[in-house]
Formats: sequence, C-alpha cells, structure tokens
Amino acid sequence: VQLQASGGGLVQAGGSLRLSCAASGRTFAPYALDWFRQAPGKEREFVGAITWSVGGIYYAGFVKGRFTISRDKAKNTVYLQMDSLKPEDTAVYYCAAADKYSSSPKDMDYWGKGTQVTVSS
Repeated sequence: VQLQASGGGLVQAGGSLRLSCAASGRTFAPYALDWFRQAPGKEREFVGAITWSVGGIYYAGFVKGRFTISRDKAKNTVYLQMDSLKPEDTAVYYCAAADKYSSSPKDMDYWGKGTQVTVSS
C-alpha cells in the first residue's frame, strides 16, 4: 500500500487548503486513515482520523471545527479540508493508515511522504 499526500502550499492566515491522500497498491481496506502533522522541532501530532468502512471521524482538540476530514472510497482517497488557517498550523502534513483506530503515530502501518503547509501571518 502506498499513500501519497498532496495539496499543501503557502496560504495567508485565515485562508483554506484541501489536502488529499491517495492510496494505491493491493486491495486497500484499512480500518482508519489518519492525518498527522509535524512542525519543525516538534513531535508529530495527531490531527484527525476517519474510519474507512463506516466513516466515523475523530479530531484533535486544536482543530475546533476548522478542519474537516472526508473520504471517497471509489477513489481510495481521503481529504483534509482546512479552513481558518493560522500560522501555528504550519507543518508537514502526513496521512497514514492503520488496522485499528489510534491517534498515536506508533500505531500506523503505512505512511505517506507528507506535504508542506505554510501559513503566513
């Protein structure tokens, strides 16, 4: 299974970006797809997750209604819509897949390469 995140870029504070995570490879049927982010000098942190089959969604507390996760099963793609972006959202964003729900990077089975999101003030 390969995961490819895309859609990052430079945006002004208050702006929006939509990240995509496309999966390819053998039959793709994880339990959950997660989004993480990692800012320079900081640990990788959980952003949110969606269960692949049912579509249950979980968010980190800091999201506070600004981010929305969705999936398109026909395209094997998960999205992270980010609105009202803040400079502190600047990070490399990663998607990951796991065979169980978890907010810990250690539990992920597959990782995408990440996409840079930079929010200017």
